[in-house]
Amino acid sequence: MSASLPSDPRASLQHRVFIVGAGIMGSGIAAQAALAGWAVTLEDVSEELARRGVENCQRALDAAARRGTVTPSQVTDATGRIEAAIGLRRADAAEVIVEAAPEKLEIKRALFHEIEAFASPGAILASNTSSLPITSIAAELTDPGRLVGVHFFNPVLQMELVEVIPGLRTRPEVVERARAFATALGKKVVLSKDTPGFVTTRALAVLVNEAAWMLYEGTSSKEEIDLAYKLGFHHPMGPFELVDLVGLDTAVSILDVLWDGFRDPKYRVCPLLRSMVAAKQLGRKSGEGFYKYPAAAP
Repeated sequence: MSASLPSDPRASLQHRVFIVGAGIMGSGIAAQAALAGWAVTLEDVSEELARRGVENCQRALDAAARRGTVTPSQVTDATGRIEAAIGLRRADAAEVIVEAAPEKLEIKRALFHEIEAFASPGAILASNTSSLPITSIAAELTDPGRLVGVHFFNPVLQMELVEVIPGLRTRPEVVERARAFATALGKKVVLSKDTPGFVTTRALAVLVNEAAWMLYEGTSSKEEIDLAYKLGFHHPMGPFELVDLVGLDTAVSILDVLWDGFRDPKYRVCPLLRSMVAAKQLGRKSGEGFYKYPAAAP
């Protein structure tokens, strides 16, 4: 579903999204929003990172065209709607501001403290966190009622689902606007309570961690465990393929959040995962995790 753009999107809050963080998730959300007709500002702390994020948008859109899910003309139009920025100065021109920073509570809190100072009073603030409580992220805001969780999935252009997570103080109208935003981007929405890991990340963390424990204990090989999950449960990829895509460091951070939130032994991180993170074997983004991958583009 495409949203119609005003004649001069920079002059209006309508249909502009400002994305804080031009990494894998931020650039994916930017590409999806631009494809749906939104004007997009993709921001990061340096020109190089912001430029790389825009290039990643282009790559994701080109890949979608090769899959036949979008046309070359749609790619051209979407690319033209994305601009790079450094810092938050232009955040006041957005209807929706999405934070896609690393999964660290102190980073997200500090960012939203800055974002709130720049954002238009009418804009909603959304965190793409996959595990951190929205109420905690919003705790130090002047108006915590305008912050909501909007959890996209990687790769954004291919994954239909978005989780919308209201914090304890999120206003109902903000939840509905977040749902409308995700729907306008062509996504299906599920609502989750503000509990660590929400619905999907909580389930994913256990799946990946249990597979790592089985490998650590010598139950089977990584290839056979992946094959068992794919053939036995009709999963599109095995747990080791999946955690390589997500990032082992991200998976460990999520498990730590779940452990802190629930103190349940099932969230105790497998030592193999911690060792691999210490060795910088983080998955696709580092070129090696449980499997090896071609070097990433600079």
